[in-house]
Amino acid sequence: MASVASPVIFKEFCPLYYLLNAIPTKVQKGFRSIVVYLTALDTNGDYIAVGSSIGMLYLYCRHLNQMKKYNFEGKCESITFVKLLSCFDDLVAVGTASGRVAVFQLVSSLPGRNKQLRRFDVAGIHKSSITALAWSPNGMKLFSGDDKGKIVYSALDLDQGICNSSLVLEEPSSIVQLDYNQKVLLVSTLQRTLLFHTEEKSVKQVGTQPRK
Repeated sequence: MASVASPVIFKEFCPLYYLLNAIPTKVQKGFRSIVVYLTALDTNGDYIAVGSSIGMLYLYCRHLNQMKKYNFEGKCESITFVKLLSCFDDLVAVGTASGRVAVFQLVSSLPGRNKQLRRFDVAGIHKSSITALAWSPNGMKLFSGDDKGKIVYSALDLDQGICNSSLVLEEPSSIVQLDYNQKVLLVSTLQRTLLFHTEEKSVKQVGTQPRK
């Protein structure tokens, strides 16, 4: 006789006040006081990454209970997407409202790991808001999509400090989700979902009917 499955119990968790209290609600810009909005979020077992409307990335280390801040040089603009990755090194990719994409290689206290914060920039291909980011499991590939349908592939060489980027796909509608595994990139747009085979550079649509 099959056993009856136990009922699912939903829990309501308290707000993370220790995290929220470490992020300012307002900042001063000259004579103006600007409200800080939280605009992007990603988490893993080591970090909580929070993007903001002032272009500041707040990165909370869950093991050390420490908050660190990272920002883009130059113009202060809203962060629209963040994506964490834990592989040999800890990486976080950040996208902004104007199409800037940067990768931060984080410092680690573990032996043999990265000892100096480094930043890689995806130069000048995106011209509009970043809506999706996806890592390969080893951190050597980053895919970024924007609200105009462009998808950019960035090859990272962390040892040499090199990031080479190129446009690999262009869709007629906004990218809403990306996921990568085993040389296949899953792409969802406002109109359709497709599989992009990165070696053959071929596209296979999932389903036949367009989204409404």
